[in-house]
Amino acid sequence: MVPIGAQTLLGRRHQSEAWPYLDEEVLVASRSHTVCLTCHFFRHYAGVSCIPLLTCQLHQGLLPQGEHLTCRCQGWTEDMTRQRGWCPEVA
Repeated sequence: MVPIGAQTLLGRRHQSEAWPYLDEEVLVASRSHTVCLTCHFFRHYAGVSCIPLLTCQLHQGLLPQGEHLTCRCQGWTEDMTRQRGWCPEVA
């Protein structure tokens, strides 16, 4: 039996895997900290065969590997944890 929360997460995974990849019409090069990785809409998880999938919840699309480090879109917003001054990844 799978907990309800896990069922919801699994449903999102399958939905995200069907999303198209974002291209240069959406993503633009950035040479600052304003990149997809630092955006509030950026998410990642282990997809099929534990291959990491990078997603943009705003555009409902996949990010090509590596583009999350060098690109952003016009909808970029600062991550809420950074705005609050707390970053669990560093702990």
